[in-house]
Amino acid sequence: MAVRSLLPLMLLAALPFAVLAGTPIDETRPLDARGSVDISNVKGRIQVRVWDKPQVHIGGTLGRGVERFDIDGEGDSLDIKVKYPNNSGNSEPTELIVDVPVLASLEVNGVSADIDITGTAGRTLEINSVSGGVSVAGAPGEADVNSVSGDLRLTLNSNDIKAQTVSGDIALSGRIKGEVSAETVSGNLGVDSKGERLRKVSSNTVSGNATLRVALADGGRIAAESVSGDITLSMPKSLSAQVGAKSFSGDLSAPGARIERPTHGPGASFEQRYGGGDGEIRLETFSGDATLELN
Repeated sequence: MAVRSLLPLMLLAALPFAVLAGTPIDETRPLDARGSVDISNVKGRIQVRVWDKPQVHIGGTLGRGVERFDIDGEGDSLDIKVKYPNNSGNSEPTELIVDVPVLASLEVNGVSADIDITGTAGRTLEINSVSGGVSVAGAPGEADVNSVSGDLRLTLNSNDIKAQTVSGDIALSGRIKGEVSAETVSGNLGVDSKGERLRKVSSNTVSGNATLRVALADGGRIAAESVSGDITLSMPKSLSAQVGAKSFSGDLSAPGARIERPTHGPGASFEQRYGGGDGEIRLETFSGDATLELN
C-alpha cells in the first residue's frame, strides 16, 4: 500500500524531464534589433537564420537525455543554453534552429555540434566549436571563429576577421576590407578577398598549405608563415610593396626576384621591390615552398 501511494509522486517528479526529452522546441522572446544573442549546445546542431522582427524564435528538437534547457534575458541580450549531464554518452543530439534580428550580435558555442549561420550582419560574431564543422555566410562588422577538429567555411563581407582551427581546413572568402588573421594546425588555409584591399593579413599554418588571393591597401602589411607546408600568394600586378621571403628547406619564386642561396646547406631568400614599395610583405617557410604570383 505504501509503495502504491509513492508511485504517483515518483511519476510527477519525473514529469519535467520527460517533457524536455525528445520534444519539439517552439519559444519566442523579444530582443532589441541590435541586441546580442548567446547560444550554447553541447551535442547536435546549431542553425542560426535572420529575419526583420525584433524578437528571437527558438525551434528545433531537444535530444533525449538533456538535463536542462534555459532561455534567459530580455531587452538587449538573450542567453540560450542546452545543458547535458556530465555523463552524456547515452544522450541524443539536440537541434537548435534560431531566428534572430539581422543586426543582432552573436556568440555561438558548440562542443560536438555543427554550426551553420546565414545572413548575420550584426556588430560582432564569435564562434567557438569543438569537434564540429562551422559554416557562415554573412556580413558582421567583426568575426572571431575558432574550432578544434573541424573545418571552417566562411563567406564574410566584414572589416576584421580572425579564424583559427586545429585539425581542420579554413576556406575564407568575401568582401573583406580590413584585417585578416588566420591560423591552421594540420589543415589547409585559403583566403580570397574578392579584390578588396586589406590593411593587414597574418597567416600561419602548421602541416598545411596556405593559398592567399588578396590585394594590399596603401601601407598595408602581409605576414605569412608555414611549417611543413607551401605558401602561395596571388596579388594584382599593380602591387606596391617591399617583399622579403626566406625558406629553411624549400624553393622560393617571385617575378623578377633574384633568389639567394647559402654556400653550404639548404635554404633560400630574396628581397624584391614592386611599384613604389608602399606596403610590406614577409613570407617564411620552414619546410615548404613560397610563391608570389602577380595577376
